[in-house]
Amino acid sequence: MSAQQAYPEQSYVNEVEAALAYHDGNAEATIATLLEDLRFLRQQLALAEGAMSTGMTRGWRPSYERD
Repeated sequence: MSAQQAYPEQSYVNEVEAALAYHDGNAEATIATLLEDLRFLRQQLALAEGAMSTGMTRGWRPSYERD
């Protein structure tokens, strides 16, 4: 499921505008922040994966890439 399928178009545009507004319209700073967030969340996912037992998740394993 793509981001546009998950969110109505207007909501998605508003999120992009909000992210850019947070950085005063600086697209490079916005992208840098999003990449930093991505790295942090991947690290958190790896920690959670290590702490979960396979039985607890009934065999489910997290994915680090979109399908």
